[in-house]
Amino acid sequence: MAITVRRLTQIGDLGLSLVAGLEGADRVIDWAHAIELVDPTPWLSGGELVMTTGLKIGTSAGEQYNYVSSLVQAGAAALAFDTGTTFERVPDGIRTAGDALGLSILSVPASTPFIAITRAVIDELTTDQIRAVQRVVDQQETFARATLRGGIPAVISALGRALSSSVAVIDTDQRTLAAYGADSPRAVTLARSVAEAAGSGSSRRRQTSKVIAGDHGYCTIQSVSAAQDLHGYLAVTSRGPLAPPDRLLVAHAVSLISIELSKPAKVVDAEHRLRAAVTQALLAFGEHVDVSLLRFFGFEPETPVAAVILTGVGPLLAAERHTTNVLGTDATPYLMTPTESEIVVIVPAERSAEIATRLHQQVGAQLQRSIGGGLGLPATVFAAARSVKQAAVAARAGRLQDKKFVDFADLGTFALLLGSQSAEELHAMSHSMLGALDDYDNAHAGSLVATVAAFLEHNGHTEIAAAALGIHRHTMRNRLNKVVELTGRDLDSAHVRAELWIAVTARELLTTLEDRR
Repeated sequence: MAITVRRLTQIGDLGLSLVAGLEGADRVIDWAHAIELVDPTPWLSGGELVMTTGLKIGTSAGEQYNYVSSLVQAGAAALAFDTGTTFERVPDGIRTAGDALGLSILSVPASTPFIAITRAVIDELTTDQIRAVQRVVDQQETFARATLRGGIPAVISALGRALSSSVAVIDTDQRTLAAYGADSPRAVTLARSVAEAAGSGSSRRRQTSKVIAGDHGYCTIQSVSAAQDLHGYLAVTSRGPLAPPDRLLVAHAVSLISIELSKPAKVVDAEHRLRAAVTQALLAFGEHVDVSLLRFFGFEPETPVAAVILTGVGPLLAAERHTTNVLGTDATPYLMTPTESEIVVIVPAERSAEIATRLHQQVGAQLQRSIGGGLGLPATVFAAARSVKQAAVAARAGRLQDKKFVDFADLGTFALLLGSQSAEELHAMSHSMLGALDDYDNAHAGSLVATVAAFLEHNGHTEIAAAALGIHRHTMRNRLNKVVELTGRDLDSAHVRAELWIAVTARELLTTLEDRR
């Protein structure tokens, strides 16, 4: 917290009182300077608390007004007037001038030496500097963690939040690599203008640092370079010029972005493979996974997590790339691995609903296809496999209910029935209704189980289910009659259909769990 005139008067040991110029009480004091000259302005640079005994201020109201006026023109923060040496009280001329010109006038009691005021100001300034340095150090650690978890987009988001500013970074081809904040389009435009001005020659030695001021505020633009090679430009918009600590944060972000842009492709691929391997190990071995591996990706043992599954994503390499891009827009930690046809993502539970929605919408848009998926319930990080299983149930329920994305928590009774079941329990639920059909299919190379699944998925519409299976409607009816014969159950009964639906879905979930082992 910067020390202001008002705050200085609140330091009880000094006994200072504000006697004029109340409107300037919130000015920040940069230094305290005792001076006894008729014209002290040559020795002032702005922001000082000028301290005087009044020895050279003059005796007339006009002289005193001129003295205060000179301090205002020099940018002084306030005037501290001693009342124990030359004057017993602050002269009326000084007070009147302070009120008229908006310069705060402090009355200093005879018992308070100027050195005590100077020491108080220095102590506050030192404390402010320590706070600023600590903030920079803390934010640098935040930026480093963001880089590990989400690369350049995460660094940009972390920088924008730290500065409460809009931030963007472009490459040398003027493509936007990442952006944060409502004013980021302006940041991109200004960065491109600087890139164009830099010319189209060699990419070496075109580093630059520039501040653009305009009606909408300031924009600080810094080139992003590594080993003298220019990789792009970082732009930060702000209402005023960036303070020195903020400029340090920008420089640190530039360094991290430079490292990311110059990182060999093999390193990026190794990080991706490690993330997938850790995810697979976590789902397979739970608490036996090395905690340090989880911490590398931002998860502590007590971190509540939730699983997101994306289905129908098509070619997995493209789906993984787009999923990584979406997750990298902020510093949220995540684990991710592909299966044969899905993407499994584990994220902090507190943001899981938001992230799931964003993944479903943005990955689908980037893939230009309609995708599905599911969200599991929160679990401890070592029990993430349970949330993955629930997300798989939700995704498959969504397919049966013609929904694209389903939260397991919205499945109600269905979630309670299947969500916490073990593989053995799922097998028992499935076999109790489908066992006789399995025996018949194995003996006759039949497909009664698939017939039942299609029949239920299409709400008991025989002809639609037959078309989905690619068989004649009479064949469909014959198969259903055989199902009735083998199970002894009436397929027209809603109760029977519900039991069969649970058995079929338990079979699908069991297959999913076995595929992930």
